[in-house]
Amino acid sequence: MQVGPPFTWINHVGLRFDTFAADISIFWRRCATLSFIVASTLESVAQTSPQIPARGELAAVPWYVWSLFAAVVSVVIGGYWDISWHMSIGRDTFWTPAHMLIQFCGILAGFTCGYLILSCTLGRDPALASASVQVWKFRGPLGAFIAAWGGATMLTSAPFDNWWHNAYGLDVKIFSPPHVVLDGGVLAIQIGALVLMASARNRASGVLRRKLDWLLLLLGGMITMLALTVVWESTYRVLMHTAQCYRAVAVVVPVVFAGFAKISEHRWARTIVAGVYTAYAMAMLWIFPLFPATPKLGPVYQRITHMVPMEFPLLVIVPALLLDLLEPRAARWNTRWKSWPKAAAFGAIFLAAFLAAQWPFATFLVSPASSNWFFGTKYFAYFATPNGYDIRHLFVPIDYAAFGFWMIMAEAALLAILSSRLGAAAGEWVRAIRR
Repeated sequence: MQVGPPFTWINHVGLRFDTFAADISIFWRRCATLSFIVASTLESVAQTSPQIPARGELAAVPWYVWSLFAAVVSVVIGGYWDISWHMSIGRDTFWTPAHMLIQFCGILAGFTCGYLILSCTLGRDPALASASVQVWKFRGPLGAFIAAWGGATMLTSAPFDNWWHNAYGLDVKIFSPPHVVLDGGVLAIQIGALVLMASARNRASGVLRRKLDWLLLLLGGMITMLALTVVWESTYRVLMHTAQCYRAVAVVVPVVFAGFAKISEHRWARTIVAGVYTAYAMAMLWIFPLFPATPKLGPVYQRITHMVPMEFPLLVIVPALLLDLLEPRAARWNTRWKSWPKAAAFGAIFLAAFLAAQWPFATFLVSPASSNWFFGTKYFAYFATPNGYDIRHLFVPIDYAAFGFWMIMAEAALLAILSSRLGAAAGEWVRAIRR
């Protein structure tokens, strides 16, 4: 196979690198303008917002908690919008509204946490400084340091992603190198927001404590949405009769459910988290097709007139409800030495309940009976070929080796157990954190 003259690809990448440098310059100039507006707003809000009182007196939720929550919501909406944009229009430019909403998450989180850290370091906020940690010579809440790093990482990924697409093509893979960098930054902002919000809740009492606990559960629903978006390529409806689908879900969902069940003081924590995810995914499924769209890239195999949404939400609310019902009976396992038996039981129950609910529901989703606006299976990406399994209402056939299906399901069960144990351990730590 002829590959061209020696080192041609080096010259090609070199030319693309000039574009990369230009993209960085444009991107950071626009960020500088927005950052000035954000910083000015944060300073004015900080001067007027009350702090959490030491002994639980009634007060409003701190401004920085709302700010980081807004950052997470921004990336959740932007991520959904971006995937819909790729399926409806194609990646025509980096400067799409969806990309801007995603990057706004990094800007808002970065400047919110940067302001918090500088305020604590310079002694402008003694009340907050008393609930802070020291990193090098800076002081601030632990969550602020984590989220600030995430914001910087997200902004770094932006010009990298644009250069990558210009140099190597308009791929839309979730796990391309720039997307991995972006996902790392988003994960850090999620963790930072969780730690900052939980530490504020742990220092509060009364009405304020209950408000912050509900805000934590809303955050849990957003985190569940982001987690399932990461594994979306493995959970598409035509793959729901494969073991790989359930293995992917077993990795990302039990850790969130177990974690928030420990962090929150609410009796139905898992069910609320799953309900927030389900309500959000269904709302997006119904709202996005209301907006017109036309493909700008080819080849175009499907006639697109409106935005194409993502899939109907997975039925993770079924195992969430079941586990919440079983939680009081497992109270005797809430000791250090019985954590693994509880994780083993709850991980296995999660996988079994999800499999029992999703498998038959997948048969309905693949059938023509679900081709309506409510379940959303009538929408197809513009690049979906006419002989695709989803177009023909078929599951993807996988030729497993002997016992291959059950071996992967055994892996899924083990991963669900490990995920549950990790979530419970992390939840115990976050529940006690006060800085």
